[in-house]
Amino acid sequence: MMNDPKRPRRRFHDELDQLQERLMTMAHRAEAMVEMAIEAVAEKDSGASKVVRRHDEDVDTLEIEIDERVTELLALHQPMASDLRKVISALKVANDLERVGDHAVNIARAAKRLSRAPALPTIIEVSEMGVIARRMLADSLNCYVSRDTELAIHVCQTDDKVDALRHSLYRILLTHMMEDPSKISGALELLRISQSIERIADLATNVAEDVVFMVEGQSMKHGRVDTPPDYDLDRESEAARD
Repeated sequence: MMNDPKRPRRRFHDELDQLQERLMTMAHRAEAMVEMAIEAVAEKDSGASKVVRRHDEDVDTLEIEIDERVTELLALHQPMASDLRKVISALKVANDLERVGDHAVNIARAAKRLSRAPALPTIIEVSEMGVIARRMLADSLNCYVSRDTELAIHVCQTDDKVDALRHSLYRILLTHMMEDPSKISGALELLRISQSIERIADLATNVAEDVVFMVEGQSMKHGRVDTPPDYDLDRESEAARD
């Protein structure tokens, strides 16, 4: 048993499985933060900020733990080829999830300030951005678990929709600010919220790109992809309201 050549490899895969479990724990926390933050905007919930910040501390702690686990795996096992891509991808995804958490905190803080600002007319672009970004994040994590490169490419393609909605929102808010200066403070908070939602979508895209790299060994960075079919925004918006 002491000379079993397969033993180090079994140990590596056991440790890699443990790494993936911790990464999924981190992913669930980050998803919950995004959900709470975006709902705080819709409900003008000024108390969500503290809850989201507490979750962010957990996410930060998990990122540090994952960094340490990755360093140990690389140092002790020196993985090659697909195993190396799995380890490196886990490290990159953990970094993206930590940044997702930071943006969720920013959204929750902006929601708190927004709740105190003069009311703005309902602007559907904000909720649509939230629906798509949340779906992109969930899909990117699902394809990471399932190694589904087709879904990963779909996530990457969808990022343009969030960008387009943010540009539309900017024009709408600019009009409101020019017509009624009392709306400026609320409009600025919505712009900050939209920027953070857009960044969450970008980070979901990063995760999806890492899935393609991990599975196929090909980089999608700075690549061009075709436009996908629309998400069913009516269905997703109704589900969010429910």
